[in-house]
Amino acid sequence: MPRPAPIEYADASPEVRAVFDDIKASRNVQDVNNFWKYLANDPKTLRRTWASIKEIMADGALSPLVKELIYVAVSVTNDCEYCIASHSAAAAKAGMTPEMFAELAAVIGMANETNRLVAAYRVPVDEQFR
Repeated sequence: MPRPAPIEYADASPEVRAVFDDIKASRNVQDVNNFWKYLANDPKTLRRTWASIKEIMADGALSPLVKELIYVAVSVTNDCEYCIASHSAAAAKAGMTPEMFAELAAVIGMANETNRLVAAYRVPVDEQFR
């Protein structure tokens, strides 16, 4: 199946334009990024995903920086080049330093290694961790 084309603002339906307008206003940007343009092929998914991201990534018990760092870590583990790039940029904008990224990368690597070792050895959870 061929990849669908991105939906540009000028070609968007009123429903898609409303979501695009909210993204642009919320993020203070002139245009939405490619992720949103491709999701616009399914307006329901676009609307639902934007509403969820807007809610989940907002400041709360975890700061926006911490949330972006977590997003980068999961994206690295899932090998999502697009997500790594976009959320690394967002993390940098939220205050991530090169030193923080280096430590994050080390934690990602270590967590993946030890997770695989635990899975391979089928290590049971210790009672004190239950």
